[in-house]
Amino acid sequence: MAAGAVGPCGLLALLLLGGLAAGVEGTSPDIIVRVSSVSGKLILTCNMTAPYPAIEGHKWMHGDKTLQTDTESSVFTSYTIEGAVEEHSGVYECVYKTSPVIKGQVNISVPPQVIAYKKSEHGNEGDTGVLTCKNPSFPPASSWLWYKNDQEPIINGSGRYIIKSSGNKTELRILKLNIEEDAGDYHCNATNSYGSGGATVNLRVRSRLAALWPFLGIVAEVLVLVTIIFIYEKRRKPDEVLDDDDGGSAPLKSNATNHKDKNVRQRNAN
Repeated sequence: MAAGAVGPCGLLALLLLGGLAAGVEGTSPDIIVRVSSVSGKLILTCNMTAPYPAIEGHKWMHGDKTLQTDTESSVFTSYTIEGAVEEHSGVYECVYKTSPVIKGQVNISVPPQVIAYKKSEHGNEGDTGVLTCKNPSFPPASSWLWYKNDQEPIINGSGRYIIKSSGNKTELRILKLNIEEDAGDYHCNATNSYGSGGATVNLRVRSRLAALWPFLGIVAEVLVLVTIIFIYEKRRKPDEVLDDDDGGSAPLKSNATNHKDKNVRQRNAN
């Protein structure tokens, strides 16, 4: 079974030589697979080159996901993809519901569509920084490169750099982050047989004391609050003492006046 491919900017007629029928070679008909573009849509078609009995329907698959199914008995089947080809790359299968099952396959291939796991990463000075890029498109990347600020490529194992890459993911580890040397923009670039693509990750390195600033801010607020309460209490107490003194002297003054009035009445009586 052969597979066809779609380029990133155009369309190719795809020919699939032979189907896959229950693992028995030479017993299944050839299947022609084509891809065309109509009004911004991709149309995938499968067509048997000869009649085949007892076709009970068709199914289109993308990986393990069933995209479309029907019960038609035709040797022709199609599936329409809406959106940019870059968003729908991968391996598609047209499955004929026969006994045994017959399958056709088409690969929609594009240059790497690289995305950064996080566009901005933060790390504390002295810790290990981890930057990650992914390539969700098909086919996988055959090679990955990392750059810092458009300089020369970073070599795996050089200095404090460790690079781990696979077809769909790359990871750059920077050991013992330095706030002056390591902060900046890092570029990841992937390449496959259809082209290349990249993304940028900004790394910010914080001082170890940065983690203490929130705690120190809370402590400062508490100290200010305690100071305000202390000053308020200290200014309020003298006024309360004066009020207490005034309250205690008032009855004494009233008693003295009463004694004076009583003496005057006694003199008048005499």
